[in-house]
Amino acid sequence: MQSLGLGLRWTLLGVIGLFLAWQLWLLGWVMFWAWFNPGTTRFMEIRLAELRVKTPDVQLKHQWVPYERISVHLKRAIIASEDAKFVDHEGFDWEGIQKAIEKNQKKGRFVAGGSTISQQLAKNLFLTPTKSMFRKAEEAIITLMLETLWSKQRIFEVYLNVIEWGSGVFGAEAAARHYYNASAAQLGPEQAAKLAGMVPNPRFYDRNRNTPGLARKTAIILGRMPSAELP
Repeated sequence: MQSLGLGLRWTLLGVIGLFLAWQLWLLGWVMFWAWFNPGTTRFMEIRLAELRVKTPDVQLKHQWVPYERISVHLKRAIIASEDAKFVDHEGFDWEGIQKAIEKNQKKGRFVAGGSTISQQLAKNLFLTPTKSMFRKAEEAIITLMLETLWSKQRIFEVYLNVIEWGSGVFGAEAAARHYYNASAAQLGPEQAAKLAGMVPNPRFYDRNRNTPGLARKTAIILGRMPSAELP
């Protein structure tokens, strides 16, 4: 019995050690990316692998652009659509999370997540699209790292450059060229609002660009954009 208890303790210590090593690995990348732009993300790797099942030589559409070369209209549209309190919260919008929980309970299924821009970025950089309690916990830890070590503008800059915007399309520059044959700097208000409306389900909207639901979302986002506060 004593040897069994000792074995369990060593196993537990091993698990804790692995967990801490994983967190330190994540922290190292967060610190590195505070100054250097990510070349790829976990989400990009996953989508590329999926696309290469059918087309082995396919490449993702992605081009990094600095914060100042992204249209202010797109910045306002994303804030208005995804996280109106972005500049004020510390990574989590507790009121938004509560509303999402209530909405999901009312619908009887998962229809809203309540994730902030910081949480979405944490997931895109390191995690997978699968939903689980462990993934949400890891997302929260990474979110705290980002909010502690990066400025709000850096979080927003990286977010705009790495989020998915269609089948194999990542970042504002690639999205602007994919949908409008323009640069991210050239996007007008309505174009920006439509791109922001696509963010929750980008691959669906890539295939269904003129769906009435997207048109309604675009109109709502346009109305909210003037009050959006930017980092």
